[in-house]
Amino acid sequence: MHHERKAFPTEDLDPELTDVSRQVIGASIEVHKAIGPGFDRDVYLNALTTELDALNIPYDANHAFSVMYKDHAVGQSTIGLYVNNRFAVEPMAVRREIDGLDRTSLRAKLRAADLELGLIINFAERRLKDGLVRVLNPDKLNAERERHASSQAPSVEASSDETSDQPASAPSE
Repeated sequence: MHHERKAFPTEDLDPELTDVSRQVIGASIEVHKAIGPGFDRDVYLNALTTELDALNIPYDANHAFSVMYKDHAVGQSTIGLYVNNRFAVEPMAVRREIDGLDRTSLRAKLRAADLELGLIINFAERRLKDGLVRVLNPDKLNAERERHASSQAPSVEASSDETSDQPASAPSE
């Protein structure tokens, strides 16, 4: 049975989040242009954090967070970089394409950490753009959409007097 996934365009993400993620991608490109493929993950992680420091983008390297199950912490997981208290970056240096398992793993971490966005950046690629993958957490995005939609909806107050001379205003677009 095939489930069709609804795509989430970049426009649906918070503009600040999109801007910072683009800065991280730009910093990754700078690192890759300067030192190229062929090193271990930690070399790229250290170089990328140097770039993020220069851009004044806050991050936490090798950020651990709890994995919850029915309100119980059942373990810990680690994100390569937790950037701007908003999203995850998983730097890699492996001589293979980013696959479904990589995406699934990051998506699970995004759900556990309640984050919208994650980037997988494979520095082992000859061209870095071939090693860049954006991963979204559909649960978080749908919750944000619902929260935004409910905050935009007109409020309806219960009243014993059902007559009103004023028409209900439509939500602005």
